[in-house]
Amino acid sequence: MEDPTFPHLGESLQPPPPACPQRCSCPRADTVDCAGLDLWVFPSNITKAARHLSLQNNQLQELPYNELSRLSGLQTLDLHGNFISSEGLPDEAFESLTQLQHLYVAHNKLSVAPQFLPHSLRVVDMAANEVAEIFPLTFRDKPALTSVYLHNNVLSNSGLPSGAFRGSEAITTLSLSSNQLSDLPPGLPASLERLFLQNNLISKVSQGALCCQTRLRELHLQYNKLTDGGLDATTFSELRSLEYLDLSHNELATVPAGLPPTLAVLHLGRNRIGRVEAARLRGARGLRYLLLQHNALGPSGLPAGALRPLRRLHTLHLYGNGLERVPPALPRRLRALAMPHNRVSALGARELAAAPRLRELNLAHNLLASARVHRRAFRPLRALRCLDLGGNRLTRLPAGLPGGLRALRLQRNQLRGLEPEQLAGLGQLRELSLAHNRLRVGDIGPGTWHELQALQVLDLSYNDLSFVPPDLPEALEELHLQGNRIGHVGPEAFLSTPRLRALFLRANRLHMTSISAEAFLGLAHLRVVDAADNLEQVLVPLPPTASRWPRTRDS
Repeated sequence: MEDPTFPHLGESLQPPPPACPQRCSCPRADTVDCAGLDLWVFPSNITKAARHLSLQNNQLQELPYNELSRLSGLQTLDLHGNFISSEGLPDEAFESLTQLQHLYVAHNKLSVAPQFLPHSLRVVDMAANEVAEIFPLTFRDKPALTSVYLHNNVLSNSGLPSGAFRGSEAITTLSLSSNQLSDLPPGLPASLERLFLQNNLISKVSQGALCCQTRLRELHLQYNKLTDGGLDATTFSELRSLEYLDLSHNELATVPAGLPPTLAVLHLGRNRIGRVEAARLRGARGLRYLLLQHNALGPSGLPAGALRPLRRLHTLHLYGNGLERVPPALPRRLRALAMPHNRVSALGARELAAAPRLRELNLAHNLLASARVHRRAFRPLRALRCLDLGGNRLTRLPAGLPGGLRALRLQRNQLRGLEPEQLAGLGQLRELSLAHNRLRVGDIGPGTWHELQALQVLDLSYNDLSFVPPDLPEALEELHLQGNRIGHVGPEAFLSTPRLRALFLRANRLHMTSISAEAFLGLAHLRVVDAADNLEQVLVPLPPTASRWPRTRDS
């Protein structure tokens, strides 16, 4: 009989699997995972075969050189979320790690970056430390390095030496956001594609600082202290690949000059821009998104022709300015115009005709009154799908609304009545908000809802309704009636809405016997009824599978 403890002839002896450090996991022979174990001491007996070592989210304060030097084959070292100081991470710690490609030391206590890092590195993450100084050799001569993350540190320009990235010509992503830089660092890699410098103290971009970054696609300079004097006509002109430029939350008074034609997104929100000149936008002929919200644009802030160079413009954000009219000569391809919180008080017959492809129009929280909205104001917008006129002074629904509308928002106006002809032709409407108006059931004309055969969401909250409006659309799934004066729900209240899923009756005048037991019998899809904050606890009889959220005043 063969001895089972010995292999058959011809079989080779297999070495035993390497031991795994206590409490850690080793899903593969080359991977050691010791993350989140509250470790205070570097684990012992890590196999020399390890290529990937995770020690993130522990309590480590230092790395022992003798333990780390054994792991010469490491390719990934994750130390994220510990308490390692620069004293606990000596330069010689990385001498033997000649194959290391990914080093993650974010969220530690480093005050200076390690001076000597392996030439094999591809990704280095030192974000969220206390780094105030980068040594000249830290990132220099790393030919494989592609990504460097140094955001959320305390780096100033004096702590980042000139030529810090010399010889590292593969870096595509560099994050220096949330530091203390006052100017762009000199000698940035020409290979950069994404540069993050937001939330610094940058007040100027020195001439030529970006002259070599011809591959740069994203530049983030928001939340700085940039003024018009800190930029010149050549600052961005050499960025022949730039697609995204964020200059929001600065102190600019004009649109920067020299914008490249490749630019697709220009974010200028939260500045001090008082006027937009066509000459400043002429170079950015490929612009698709222009964001100018919360600036100082007054009645003459967007003169006729200012946007004419932007023939490909898709989205224009102007909310939070002082504009008194829709900008004249809108780009013909414009799809979205957002102008809430301005001072627009009138809409003429042809003001929107220049942008027939508009799909989204937001004029909420302006000064629009029904008498000053022309009956043909919206007629040219046959592609319009979403119209927000909330927070104005409208006393009736606008005439001539496009038949393709999917969402119509008229909340917080002064509407006192609804008639069938006002909603005629809106057979594709799915969402209608009439909240916070002055509607009473008696002022809603018979047949008003018949046109809205696709309506799924109807918000009639905070009006003066005394009972559930009759003959609601059959497709309705969500009905908001909270904050009215409803004191009774009869057995026929929801006969026309068999698909109803959610009903909100909160804060009305209902009491214990206000709701007929038969009111919900045909509502097989009903899952939510909110009847809290009424005069008394209201028990809502629902099908056995339905959720009651909440169904009583005190629930």
